[in-house]
Amino acid sequence: MSSKKRPQFNPEQLNQMQWYLGEETIEDYDDGLTTRRTLLRRLIAICGGSTAAAALMSACGAPVNAPAATAAPANAPQSLPTTPTEPTSAPAATAAPADTATATAPAATAPAATAPAATAAVETPKSGPVLSVPANDPAIRAEDITFQSAATITGYLARPSAEGVYPGVIVIHENRGLTDHIKDVARRLAKAGFIALAPDLVSRSGKTTAQTDSAQVAGVLGGANPDDLIADLNAGITLLSTQPGIKSKKVGVVGFCFGGGYTLRLAAANPNVGAAVCYYGVTPQPASLMAATNAAVLGQYGGADARVNGAIPALEEALTGAGKTFEKHIYDGAGHAFNNDTGQRYDEKTAVEAWSRTLAWFVKYL
Repeated sequence: MSSKKRPQFNPEQLNQMQWYLGEETIEDYDDGLTTRRTLLRRLIAICGGSTAAAALMSACGAPVNAPAATAAPANAPQSLPTTPTEPTSAPAATAAPADTATATAPAATAPAATAPAATAAVETPKSGPVLSVPANDPAIRAEDITFQSAATITGYLARPSAEGVYPGVIVIHENRGLTDHIKDVARRLAKAGFIALAPDLVSRSGKTTAQTDSAQVAGVLGGANPDDLIADLNAGITLLSTQPGIKSKKVGVVGFCFGGGYTLRLAAANPNVGAAVCYYGVTPQPASLMAATNAAVLGQYGGADARVNGAIPALEEALTGAGKTFEKHIYDGAGHAFNNDTGQRYDEKTAVEAWSRTLAWFVKYL
């Protein structure tokens, strides 16, 4: 009796975001920022099963010597082991980030940045988060909210305390979901004079805080239908437009990593997005989708982030070829996720410089 050969999984069956999140997970492991066990668990969650995870590792040149005993979960895994302890020491950025810029629009003058006192958070930064705004800052009002898309979406809304008219900005989170750090980013915008909404894009599978761990969150986001997530973000823009004191229907959007990619997608999909700031996000495929945007697009990238930066030329060609406003800044010495002051790749100098440019961009185009 001859044994049947099991069909091999073709990694090309994975969608763009699964590839992106999977490659990021492998890169984190290669850089010593995560354990082998966490690598495997996150890849299985992102790819939808152990066979697909092994195929992606092989395609990326990563050694595939994982235990085969792990059962293949569904695209949105419901029961995963708890997160193991991660290494607490990581390579710190040593080079002072210089800036290389290519602009197709006049550079805006950045307003003076404020540096409110840091506050304790669930995620502990490796150094003082100089941009952080505490939830009890009297200059802002912030709250957890829900709003309706095809499902009930959880979010975090922050606005200045003072009466007035303010532009609206959508904040799109990283692949960890709506964390305390992303809520802090919304408060930073409120402190600077914007009404900011950070939707939780894990909401259709239960909000971020209801998930077992970050691997499960990454799996949900990697396997999500992009049209569903854009619909949820559009519902957030609709909510912003109804807020008292909102300046106009034109809104801004800023996102980081996973959220950077969806910043570009949302800017292409919604004509009311007037300004978009993408932090180290993957360029949509095909890049020609970006020709539809009405937004002035600012790209913020770490010079050491080769995995993401390889797609910048396609984005630039699509935008400038369509006559759109595009400006990019590539910060020498900074890596991926340089803005996240709760993460191991945080680069304070680069984060402050990039944030100043972000606020200036929104002031100019909103």
